[in-house]
Amino acid sequence: MHKEPQTTIEGSAPASGIRAWIDRRTGIDALLRGALDEPIPGGARFAYIFGSGLLFLFISQVITGVFLALYYVPSADHAHTTVAYITKAVTAGSFLRSLHAYGASAMVVVMLMHLSQTYFYGAYKGHRELLWLSGCVLFSLILGMAFTGYLLPWDQRAYFATAVGANAASEVPSVGETIKRLMRGGNEMGTLTISRFFVAHVFLIPTCIFAIVAAHIFFFRKAGAAGPVDEHPTAPVQTAEMFYPRQVLMDLSLTTLLIAALAFLSVLYPVNLGPPANPADTQYIPRPEWYYLPIFQWLKYWHGSLSVVGVLVIPGIVIAAIIALPFLDRSVERRPWKRPTAMTAYAVVALSLIGLGMRSHYSDRADAGVAQQLVKQDEEEETYMSKPFEPELSSASLAASNVSLGDPVAAKGKIVFEGQTCNACHGDGGVGTAAAPALTGVGKKLSVEQMQHLLSHPTDKMTSGGMPAVDLSSSDLTSLIAYVRSLQ
Repeated sequence: MHKEPQTTIEGSAPASGIRAWIDRRTGIDALLRGALDEPIPGGARFAYIFGSGLLFLFISQVITGVFLALYYVPSADHAHTTVAYITKAVTAGSFLRSLHAYGASAMVVVMLMHLSQTYFYGAYKGHRELLWLSGCVLFSLILGMAFTGYLLPWDQRAYFATAVGANAASEVPSVGETIKRLMRGGNEMGTLTISRFFVAHVFLIPTCIFAIVAAHIFFFRKAGAAGPVDEHPTAPVQTAEMFYPRQVLMDLSLTTLLIAALAFLSVLYPVNLGPPANPADTQYIPRPEWYYLPIFQWLKYWHGSLSVVGVLVIPGIVIAAIIALPFLDRSVERRPWKRPTAMTAYAVVALSLIGLGMRSHYSDRADAGVAQQLVKQDEEEETYMSKPFEPELSSASLAASNVSLGDPVAAKGKIVFEGQTCNACHGDGGVGTAAAPALTGVGKKLSVEQMQHLLSHPTDKMTSGGMPAVDLSSSDLTSLIAYVRSLQ
């Protein structure tokens, strides 16, 4: 009988049994040696743990995001209800959602620490330009991931904070309004906005992150670990230690700490879900997540013609300097105390961001009206969370939203109704939402001429509630009215 040869692992006795069988068919031992036998000049250090921690957080976000997506429906009239169902009805749903929400903040924190450690250690020097550039791209993708995911719950906080972000994008000269319409999918935020943010958050950005992470690891292995600050960036002389086992154990210590911290926060301080988004609420005071708060405060100081300087010129210079850092700082000196210019620049940027964030908090607390409204908004969230889950549609409303349209003109009107995102406020089938009243039965109360006049010239009450004048061709307007009159 043929006997398969035994697999010999360097530095150990020949492997046998299941391990050897798997290795002969996969080459797993050689793969592990290639992955773990990375030399680290000067030996393992806790300063090098943030990259692995960031990778763990991203994988955690992908896993928790997949489970959340099993229940989520990306539309203006279903998004909030599905998140409420996850939070209030699904077993461990609130814990899972909290893990995902806190994980987003943790990714930003660990990414900042990773970039700061790289900056302090001068680890971008010595033919590591592409490594630094890929890290900058990853940082922007992580911020984009956090921004697109923030809207998806479609509650008051998410809606108005994202509206602020979209309005901030419109401040970019020349192309700002185009960017805002592209983000929103039109002039107003609705189902098209959610669907675009959902696709970006679940498919586009994660795909880009996977690709850039692979490139980042490749560049790291190609250039090699930089080592301690007193090591030469291109010709290391200190004794090297392999990545496995000490550095692996140090990386696992951060992973364990992150697991414990996220679980602790998710159990004791679960993330709240506020009332459904109401675009007509003129009293709500929006505030972005903490990592966007400095930008939010910065934009307050620039208006009119000066907005070009504050929104484009100054941030553009700072971002360009950060990206071009390996090309600007070409010296081999890596010790922080020997790089006063680099350390001063870091301190200025870091203290400015911290100061802007603190200033925003101080301004909110100093203004009695704003502080009172923010407290009221927090109380509304607590009140909503204390209520049991309620399904979105009653059987009557569900029947109305699924009405069969035999009239081709009304069927075309349904397409116009959804294309103009009327369902974002009035709900699918015109069943009504917290943002706008139901349209069912309107055809019995108003004639065609009256409806044409109201749509073209909304009343003051309709305008204050967020209803714009409808600007459609006569054919589309006729179809829209036929559809609305069919909603009985």
